[in-house]
Amino acid sequence: MCWSAQADLVAGTAVSGLGLACLARVRRLRDLPLAALPLVLGLHQLLEALVWLGADAAGGGGPTRWARTAWAAIALPLLPVLVPAGVWCATGRARVSPFAVLGAVVGVPLAAAVAAHPVTARAHGHTLAYGVGVPYATLLLAGYLLATVGSLLVSGDRLLRLLGAVVGVGAGVCALVWRLAFVSTWCALAAVASLLLLVWVGARRGQVQS
Repeated sequence: MCWSAQADLVAGTAVSGLGLACLARVRRLRDLPLAALPLVLGLHQLLEALVWLGADAAGGGGPTRWARTAWAAIALPLLPVLVPAGVWCATGRARVSPFAVLGAVVGVPLAAAVAAHPVTARAHGHTLAYGVGVPYATLLLAGYLLATVGSLLVSGDRLLRLLGAVVGVGAGVCALVWRLAFVSTWCALAAVASLLLLVWVGARRGQVQS
């Protein structure tokens, strides 16, 4: 998330552009899920630009209500499944498979929560606070971070390990500034992660050509 609709629009457009560049450079089908992550992150921020327009509305209607639900569906069940599964597909390493399984296990109750409860959003300083009604939130968050960050750290790929370290540290920073209701750094983290994945895709392409 960014600190305003305008910032989300600009950041989402830029990250989506990086995502399209990643997909254009893919040469191996097994790299496709992970290479698609920047585009997913970019679309996620574009959705939040719509969410800002309906922030603090009890129910909202039309595009803003749909955007809140779509935002939550990406943030909660999709990412903990996509990231470790993408790492597993790209690297083929058996040690990544437990993280992919964990991501799927975490994703099921998160998907159920998004489906069962209306998603709300309210302004929280210069950030947005979402309400989804997730049960056992602390436990699921721990599994979420372990599945996503852990899969990157054990991938055996230098660039993916760097990405895991950046995401792990960045998640902590994002949580801190959100609690302080300061300017959100999530959009910056998404941009850095997308740049690293663009470099990773380029390196994979070079390996194929050589």
